[in-house]
Amino acid sequence: MTEQEKMKKGYIWGDDEENMALQARTKRFVNQFNSLPPEDMEGRAALLKDMFGEVGKDVWIVPPLTAAVGKYVSIGDGTYANMNLTLIDDWKITIGKHVLIGPNVTLSTTGHPIHPKHRLDGMYSFPITIKDNVWLGANVIVLPGVTIGENSVIGAGSVVTKDIPANVVAFGSPCKVYREINEHDAEYYFKDRRFDEQPD
Repeated sequence: MTEQEKMKKGYIWGDDEENMALQARTKRFVNQFNSLPPEDMEGRAALLKDMFGEVGKDVWIVPPLTAAVGKYVSIGDGTYANMNLTLIDDWKITIGKHVLIGPNVTLSTTGHPIHPKHRLDGMYSFPITIKDNVWLGANVIVLPGVTIGENSVIGAGSVVTKDIPANVVAFGSPCKVYREINEHDAEYYFKDRRFDEQPD
């Protein structure tokens, strides 16, 4: 069994020539992406489609971006990621439609064994899924194997170690569900600020 086959089945795996070649390819794309002038929006959009496995319409990622492998990343229509998005994408990262990603967010599919005598044996990788309409606040870290349900909000600075259900506000380290998204949220956009009191 190759190292890539081990990785895809959830076993301990190590770098091999295939993985190193994938990473070298993606580093070239990332370097080009981050080096383009700010006004070259079309150039960035084209590079995203070359770099990642699947990219929907109207996807925007603010540079700088960091990615490892690229081809295992899928991003849905209308998703926006602010600066310093880091994708440890040795295995699948699936980001849905209309996802908002704050600055300095890390999505890491890969970890290492905890016990020191096994830590150098290799690493493990499990998919991350961010479903439609999720908002990840600034400095959120999502760890291997996590799924975040549609519409949910993950508060700034959270470390997401376990699945988060749909339609909730969750935050903390480790991240925990605080409450469901409710009718109050449909009326107020920030503290005492109401949607229906906006100027014309």
